[in-house]
Amino acid sequence: MGGSGQMVEEFAAADMATADDLRSFAALCRPAVIRQGFSDWPAVAAGRQSAASALSHIARFAAGLSAEYFTAGAALGGRYHYGTGPGGYNFRRETASIGDALGRIAANAESGAETAYLGSLPADAYFPGFAEENPCGLVSAGAHPRLWIGNRSTIACHYDAYDNLACVLLGRRRFTLYPPDAIGDLYVGPVDHTLSGQPVSMAAGKADAATTYPRFAAAQARAVVVDLLPGDALYLPKLWWHQVEAMDNVNILANYWWDGFAAGPDAPHTTMLLAMIAIAERPAPERAAWRAYFDHYVFRSNGHPLAHLPEERHGVLGPLAQGNYGRIRTLVMRLLRGG
Repeated sequence: MGGSGQMVEEFAAADMATADDLRSFAALCRPAVIRQGFSDWPAVAAGRQSAASALSHIARFAAGLSAEYFTAGAALGGRYHYGTGPGGYNFRRETASIGDALGRIAANAESGAETAYLGSLPADAYFPGFAEENPCGLVSAGAHPRLWIGNRSTIACHYDAYDNLACVLLGRRRFTLYPPDAIGDLYVGPVDHTLSGQPVSMAAGKADAATTYPRFAAAQARAVVVDLLPGDALYLPKLWWHQVEAMDNVNILANYWWDGFAAGPDAPHTTMLLAMIAIAERPAPERAAWRAYFDHYVFRSNGHPLAHLPEERHGVLGPLAQGNYGRIRTLVMRLLRGG
């Protein structure tokens, strides 16, 4: 596991057993593997018997709903990306009942006629009872599992705006990771015409990337490959880029998204979008000036911006938890309304 000297820290289940353990590590903003941390889940035990048993375990919780079903011909090799098909993609989206979708995924594993997957299904809605029978003690109480079920596939390299714990239930998974600051070398696609939510790398996973996207070599040199087996989990901090390969005929993964360090409901991604319209097309010297202010007040590379004053004089720049979150938010909302 690793590439060009890069490594992902590994923990045994006993060494990363509680939400406090994971939160302490998460402050470092580094990925980590928890080996066999979920091997005692009934869903993983069912998969040790067979893929059919794992699918039956999942189907037992199905609430009878329909969901978006992604599918493509076998010639695609499971690489879901942009293309010349409907909507500019190389795959099709359908709406299918969960029972029908699980049956088709099982049939694909036998026939090889196509590949398909169900992605990001909230277990509480689609498979009520799954979370209670397969509990996770590593995430906060507000984080709930989502299920990913499908055939062999390669999900395009993307990032998440939330911390992510990905738990393998069935099949082998390979994550290829790139750090957040590799973004400039990944040739990221549109932010508003995406495969399934987040923008993706146009270069990662492309056979002729070296020719078409020359800067990608710099990102590739920093890539880290992580292979997971059923029962293993990967903690992935927000903004880390990852391509995900499901490597067997049937694969099941549960993941949890949450923000372990949010001070309130406002998300950094929303702030970035607002900054795009407020700053991105201003003259370069002005952008550089604003960068200095962001660094001083937001990123604080030189410490607190009012460290030279007593704490009682920090005003709204005092701790957010002492009411300043609400005060700043009220000010921002008033300014956005033109007040």
